[in-house]
Amino acid sequence: MSLMRSMLLAASQNRWLRERATHYSFVRGAVSRFMPGETLDDALGAAQTLRKKEIGTVFTHLGENIRDRSEARQVMQHYLEVLERIREGGLRAEISVKLTQLGLDLSPDLCFEHLKAIVERAREDSIVWVDMEASNYVDATLDLYRRALTEHSNVGVCLQAYLHRTKDDLAKLLPLRPSIRLVKGAYNEPPEIAFQHKRDVDENYFELGKQMLHARKENKCVRPAFGTHDGGLIRRLADFASAEGFAKKDFEVQMLYGIQRAEQERLARDGCTSIVLVAYGSYWYPWFVRRLAERPAKLWFMVRNVFAG
Repeated sequence: MSLMRSMLLAASQNRWLRERATHYSFVRGAVSRFMPGETLDDALGAAQTLRKKEIGTVFTHLGENIRDRSEARQVMQHYLEVLERIREGGLRAEISVKLTQLGLDLSPDLCFEHLKAIVERAREDSIVWVDMEASNYVDATLDLYRRALTEHSNVGVCLQAYLHRTKDDLAKLLPLRPSIRLVKGAYNEPPEIAFQHKRDVDENYFELGKQMLHARKENKCVRPAFGTHDGGLIRRLADFASAEGFAKKDFEVQMLYGIQRAEQERLARDGCTSIVLVAYGSYWYPWFVRRLAERPAKLWFMVRNVFAG
């Protein structure tokens, strides 16, 4: 892992930095590159624009590690509102939730109640995605995901390619016919838990991606989605999918708002399923710094803005 990435991941958890960085206009300006605004209306407006380009949307309301029952319930109620607004707008859109935002730190059962209410409100032909958080939450997240999947098929989970355990996690999930979004991973994990070098993460991602596509072909994975901005990986997986006889529409790539926009549009034009994750909300600092850790070069964009006044 590069020194810069390690420093950024540590900074993402620093409360002192979080409280101060959000007040600087140049930081907020940089954040606007990755999110259309802090409100749901901002996110919905971005989705309308993306729809005109045949690009789908996944909404996520920023926040994590809620330790108050009323706040966790408010998050659930907010997502129910999001689902209603999606219906009203006729949008091709889904949602992605963090379980710690739904009360996982308080009680797995409380969290499940909130997750279940959201999944039951969603359209049956759409997916409610469950984000994966730091490694200490993987077991609890997968337990709740399995529990939800036994009752409802329209729920998916995120797996992280940089974790050593993910190969086994994937194998254990496939008998349940899951929907899976594969990402590289964005938390600061030690060597005994996660691969530390990009080339190792990339190779593990590619191998996991091939397994997901094979499972889709065998009807063991309802929906494989690849959450990455890595053009090389996208090309390798697209070539593999084509060689396996997949239609282009069955090859799905999910990217973050504001990153690789030209590639998002190219995939859509080529007939692939191109999805953009649109994040919004006031609790953006840790999420934003983890995005910088994925692409440290973006940090210099911020520095240039400082010296430009």
